[in-house]
Amino acid sequence: MAEPVVVNIPHRLGKQEAIRRLRAGFGNVRSTFGEKFVVLKDEWAGDHLDFQASLLGQSTTGTVDVAEDHVRLEVQLPWMLAMFANKAKALVQKQGKLMLEKPTKPSRPA
Repeated sequence: MAEPVVVNIPHRLGKQEAIRRLRAGFGNVRSTFGEKFVVLKDEWAGDHLDFQASLLGQSTTGTVDVAEDHVRLEVQLPWMLAMFANKAKALVQKQGKLMLEKPTKPSRPA
């Protein structure tokens, strides 16, 4: 059975800028974590993201909801990874803050 990990990350960016940075950050996850964490599917609908990923070879799903002043991320950890839930929560919070705090270049139109 999956174990949910919920992380709330405060920010002062406003909703649209937070979404922009998270979209860019999710696109760069593989270059940060290599094969340990691979985003298999990410579908944005406004300020909500549903994603599927592979973490250390284990399949996981999650959601991201972006508000004006915070981001709420929920990841369903498979039971094999549930014992690492506290460490996973700290890592997710750290990486989420980095995505929101680190300025990214705006994407250029094609």
